[in-house]
Amino acid sequence: MDKEFQIIEELKQNALYRIDESTRMIKKSLADISEEEVWQKPNDALNSIANLMLHLCGNISQYAISSLGETEDTRNRDVEFATTGGFTKMELMKKLDEVVDSAKRIIFDATPEQLVRKRSVQGFSFSGIGIILHVVEHYSYHTGQIAFWVKQLKNKDLGFYDGVDLNIKNK
Repeated sequence: MDKEFQIIEELKQNALYRIDESTRMIKKSLADISEEEVWQKPNDALNSIANLMLHLCGNISQYAISSLGETEDTRNRDVEFATTGGFTKMELMKKLDEVVDSAKRIIFDATPEQLVRKRSVQGFSFSGIGIILHVVEHYSYHTGQIAFWVKQLKNKDLGFYDGVDLNIKNK
């Protein structure tokens, strides 16, 4: 196996792992809140968990599915933040799971040519690698916001790493 192929596969596998970690943390966060709390905003300047989930669906669709996957961009970003109801926690999670699963398949199947080709997405110029990095970091960023808001609502740790010793030193 040549080195370039190994690097590409390593990038993809780590991106997919990080995406799965964000999904796991969002699911764990949702388990602790009510249907009403999913739509509750900390204040008028911030978004509800539901709005963040809709936003993640839109952003991941625009970047990974449309741009990297080379399909039409149908995103309506303003709707992601303007929506104030109409979805249950389960429906939101199903929607996010479907978008994430599609994005993961596209990332997994991306060719070296797709990964290095530059394209315009949301007014920015990114290679396929840049798109993958954006999807991972953007998903992680909003996952942290969701977790923080749930911790505020419930005044408790969410136990993302229960049973894992995070004090092990590097070798």
